[in-house]
Amino acid sequence: MEIVMENKNDFERYQNARKQVDEIKGFYSHLASFILVMMVLIYVNLKYTPDYLWFFWSMLGWGIGVFCHALKVFNWFPFLNKEWEERKIKAFMEEEKNKRKYE
Repeated sequence: MEIVMENKNDFERYQNARKQVDEIKGFYSHLASFILVMMVLIYVNLKYTPDYLWFFWSMLGWGIGVFCHALKVFNWFPFLNKEWEERKIKAFMEEEKNKRKYE
């Protein structure tokens, strides 16, 4: 499949879309490894030490990480989303510009 870009704006949108797709792929890889490793840990735990369910602690810790990864990738952060990032970048750029003016 060939993508034809007419101008610079199309290229920037393509780059942003490509970055988003790469982030989503990274999340699904993270989720798949989480599921596979948890299956192994549950098996080992139930086979060798069924009296104490220790796999739960690794599942809880890593699960929080997977959840936070999902929040970031799918823009579910209500306060740290892309618009917030853009505003902060612009604010820092303005601050730097103003500093140079007074030097």
